[in-house]
Amino acid sequence: MSTKTSTLEPLRVRIRRFQFIVGLGFIALVAGSALSVSLTLRLSLRVQALPFMPLKVLAAVLLENLWLLGVLPLLCYGAGRVMELKPWHTAGGAAVSGSVFVLALGFVQGGVDSLWLGGLGSVLNVAAFGVGIVVSARALMMGRAAAARQSVQTQAKAEERKSEYDEFLRAAEQGGARLEQREAQNAATANAAGDAAAPVASENTASPVEVPAASESASASTVESPGQVVHLPEQPASAAPAPAESPDATKTPAA
Repeated sequence: MSTKTSTLEPLRVRIRRFQFIVGLGFIALVAGSALSVSLTLRLSLRVQALPFMPLKVLAAVLLENLWLLGVLPLLCYGAGRVMELKPWHTAGGAAVSGSVFVLALGFVQGGVDSLWLGGLGSVLNVAAFGVGIVVSARALMMGRAAAARQSVQTQAKAEERKSEYDEFLRAAEQGGARLEQREAQNAATANAAGDAAAPVASENTASPVEVPAASESASASTVESPGQVVHLPEQPASAAPAPAESPDATKTPAA
C-alpha cells in the first residue's frame, strides 16, 4: 500500500500543478476580459480618433489581450510569492490555456475562418502572446525572489528573537544563581549567630543563683507563693536559765 502511494504521489503532484496552471489562465482570461470590455467602452471614441490605422489596430490588440499582458503577470507574481513553480512552464501553460479558450469561443462563433484573420491584427496577437508569456515568466521569477527575500528576513528575525531569548534566559539563570547564593549566605549567617548564642545560654543556666539567708531573729515568717500561703512553724524561744537557788535560802533558820 505504501509502495503504491509513493509511486503515484509524483503523478498526483503533476496533476495538481496542471490543474493550477489551467485555472490560473482561465481566471486571468475572465478577469482580463471584464477589464478589457470596461476599458473598450470608455476608450472607444479615443481609439477611433487616432490618425493612423496601425495605431488603432495596436490599441485594439492591447485591449483584447489585456488579460495576457496585464492580469496574468500579476497572478503569476502572486502565485510565485506563495508557492514554488517553474516560471516558463507555468507562464506558457497559463497563456496556452487562456488562448485555447479564446480560440474555442471564436471557432464556435465564426468557424475556422475566425482562427486566423490575417493581416496586422493576427500578427500582433501572436506577438502579444509571446510577450505575455515572457512577462508572466519574469513576474513569476520576481515573485519567487521576493518570497526568498521574505524568507531570509523572517529567518533573520527568528535568529534575533532566539538570541534575545537566550540572553534573557542567561540573565534569568544568573539572577537565580545570585539569589541562591544570597540565601545560602543568609542561612550561614543565621547558623553562625545561633552557634554563638548557644554557649552564652548554657553559661547562664549553669551559674548558681544566690538566695539571701533569712534573718534568724524572725520567730515566724510567712512565705507567699502565687495562689498558696505557706506558714513556717514557729521556733520555740530558748528558755532563759532559771536562777539557781542558793542553798542558804532553802534552808529554814534554826530555831
